[in-house]
Amino acid sequence: MNKADPAPLILAMTGASGSAYGVRLLECLLEQGKTVYLVVSDAAHLVLAMETDWCLPKRAGEATRLLNERYADFPGQVQVFAPQQWMAPIASGSGRWQAMIVCPCTTGTLAAIASGHSDHLIDRAADVSLKEKRLLILVVRETPFSLIHIENMRTLTLAGAVVMPANPGFYHQPQSVSELVDFMVARILDQLHIDHHLLARWGEPGRPPS
Repeated sequence: MNKADPAPLILAMTGASGSAYGVRLLECLLEQGKTVYLVVSDAAHLVLAMETDWCLPKRAGEATRLLNERYADFPGQVQVFAPQQWMAPIASGSGRWQAMIVCPCTTGTLAAIASGHSDHLIDRAADVSLKEKRLLILVVRETPFSLIHIENMRTLTLAGAVVMPANPGFYHQPQSVSELVDFMVARILDQLHIDHHLLARWGEPGRPPS
């Protein structure tokens, strides 16, 4: 069991397809000893139930207990906040966290963040991350992109966010869906400067080049 890192990371999951990316990222962050503040949108609850074996309670306290039971090897490293929990520390610049990842990120969430329109905690925490110059990673899952999506990604990139569409590579010759998921999660961890062994890097012996 790793000792929990006291400086949290925010992981927000929204209602785009690709819940497996968020679930796997959470597991990897916990394995690396990170404390995670988790926010799951109402739509993400539905998609999680469709795409994974998660059935997460809507009440934040119940969800926190369930996840700490599920990840019993990492006690106390997950704290869940509800989308309308405005007294959460991540709603203010005085709160303390290292970085925020929205994974997966809907184009609706992308638009809300790009316009500074904060109707719930995910949008607000992202807005705070930008204004406080903290790392904000948006793992957008949509195809094709409209010009509106592209302009919103441009706006957020200029504002300091990292936009990472969920586009896994194939150079490592994946044999399963989980290996494709790990490819994207590895790229996210790289942006966070968190060590991992999910797949080999370019030029490493014994693996195909990218």
